[in-house]
Amino acid sequence: MTSNGFGKGVHALAPALPGSAEVRTVFGRYAAAVGALCAVVDGRPIGLVATSLAVGASFDPPMITFSCRKESTTWPMLRTAPRIGVSVLGQGQAAVCTRIAGPAADRFRGLDLYETAEGALFVKYAMTWLDCRISAEMEVGDHAVVVLELIEVGHDLATEPLIFLDGEFPALRRRSTAV
Repeated sequence: MTSNGFGKGVHALAPALPGSAEVRTVFGRYAAAVGALCAVVDGRPIGLVATSLAVGASFDPPMITFSCRKESTTWPMLRTAPRIGVSVLGQGQAAVCTRIAGPAADRFRGLDLYETAEGALFVKYAMTWLDCRISAEMEVGDHAVVVLELIEVGHDLATEPLIFLDGEFPALRRRSTAV
């Protein structure tokens, strides 16, 4: 055990105050995959980006979770869709992430998309596709936590995930498994 408490660079815990620099740093330093949650609602594409995806929330039935801010103007529209397409973006799709996270009028301009008969909307060339329906939603602090049941899934094993860390998209580098 080290004599300085928690380890190199951390000698004491700081209060977890809402909106504090400490909390923002901790949340920002958590590497996360990027999911585009999209559907066609009333004939138009609706979508948002989430780095709060948690897969494997349940295996039976298969479920995932994500959270979004209560102030979101997109989620109230997206939640009306019977099915939501979750595209876990792959490396090389940072511009796609930025586009979908941008102004609503421009979110889907120029993107390669696939729509299911049920209205789930997917980003082509993503790493993973999850066709979902909402199972539960609850308010938690300044966010809504949403549980999605997986209906259909697909995965491109040759594509690495797009990772969001410290406000950037660093490349994932796998260690060589050669001996």
